[in-house]
Formats: sequence, C-alpha cells, structure tokens
Amino acid sequence: MNTHLSATEVTAAKDAVTQLETALSIISVGLSSKERQQFGRVNEKNKLFVNKVYNFRQNQPELSSNQIDWDEFNRDYASRLLMENLIIRLRALLTKLKSAKILHDFDNFQAALNDYSYTNFMVGTGAENYEVKLRELKQFFVKGKPDKGTNPEL
Repeated sequence: MNTHLSATEVTAAKDAVTQLETALSIISVGLSSKERQQFGRVNEKNKLFVNKVYNFRQNQPELSSNQIDWDEFNRDYASRLLMENLIIRLRALLTKLKSAKILHDFDNFQAALNDYSYTNFMVGTGAENYEVKLRELKQFFVKGKPDKGTNPEL
C-alpha cells in the first residue's frame, strides 16, 4: 500500500518547489547546446586542477597571480560547491519521487487490469452497457495481454 500526501502536504510541497524556483531564478541560465559544449569542458580532472589552485590560494596566497580577481574566484568556487551540493540533494529527491510514482503507477495499472477483468466478466453475464467499455479497453491489449512496454514508469 502506498503512502499518499494529504492536501496540506501537497500544498506545502508545491509551495516549497515554487520557493526554490523563485530563490534560484537569478541563476536560471538556459545554455544552448553550443554553449554547453563551449563552457562544459571543465571535466573532473579539470575540477581537481581548480581545487588545487584554490588550495594553493588558501594556504600560500603569496604564490598566486595578481592578475586574477581572487574575490570573484572565491565567489565562483563557493557558488559551484553550493550548486553541486544542491544538485546532489535534488537528484536524491528526484529518485525518491520517481520511485514513489512508479509504485502509484503500478497500483493504478493493477486496479485497471482488475476493472478490465470485471468488464469482461460483466459482458459474459450479458449485463447491459459493458460492451462499449470492453471495446474501448481492448485496444490496449494484444492477444488478450496488456502491453508491458519498456517504460518502468508506465
């Protein structure tokens, strides 16, 4: 049995997402695929390089170039760390939401299969008005079996 959010919890969740969207709106940047290619060259090895420069700056600032705006560098560095942390947390939350959705999708699908079986049964008893429903639902079946598909989220 799945857990369902109360109306208050649904409102709180939607409000929290809206607050997050609002809080982050100033940094909402939509890069084109060309821009992603251009700016996205900072791979993990290059991030380690940036971390090393940051560590030198923190521990031996006298060795740092005076041509760098180190205040801006530090703001960029702190923002990058914050965003990485937020991304990790949001990905974990997204995984939980997807898992909960999968369970609800599964429950709905099982109930729909039960209703389809009931409709078949009622048509077999000669009950009125079930033939149209059965014809409409049959289109989702191949040789009497539901289309399982490949999408685990249904």
